[in-house]
Amino acid sequence: MRIYRQKAFLMRTVLFIFIVLGNLVSFLSEANNETTDIAPNWQLKTQTGKSISLADYQGKPVILHFWATWCPYCKKLQPKLVELTQKYKKTEIEIVAISFNEDEGVNPQDSIVKRGYQFVTAVNGDKVAQQYGVKGTPTTFFINRDGKVIFKSTSSNVEDPRLELAVKEIVKAK
Repeated sequence: MRIYRQKAFLMRTVLFIFIVLGNLVSFLSEANNETTDIAPNWQLKTQTGKSISLADYQGKPVILHFWATWCPYCKKLQPKLVELTQKYKKTEIEIVAISFNEDEGVNPQDSIVKRGYQFVTAVNGDKVAQQYGVKGTPTTFFINRDGKVIFKSTSSNVEDPRLELAVKEIVKAK
């Protein structure tokens, strides 16, 4: 009986160590999402041909959202991004979306409007996605008033508290 207890204790200890190490690895990989790099400027066109750039939003907090119309995870995340901009509306926060890796003939801005949203979407953003190191959809950057990327998210988890924490950080006054 004593040997059984010792083995059980040893197994619980080993399991605990694996859990702690797993959480540490997860934490360290997520910590890489926090950054203070200056967001690269870009210039693209909207679906209607209007030219927009990141410089147009200078001095404003920006949620820069890379997405595609075919992406179900983007569709899941977008209501949360809109909710956060509504909650912090008085801060002049803006969502600027960049559509990339799209199927031929789609109209991203039409998709946004059909979903009931008003944020602007730049199209043909494949080169800008490369410039930002975007590997997939959704990828969302939280950029403060000074143009610094405060947080990068590649998740569609609308329950992630870091989304609102990032918004709180980017809306701070200069």
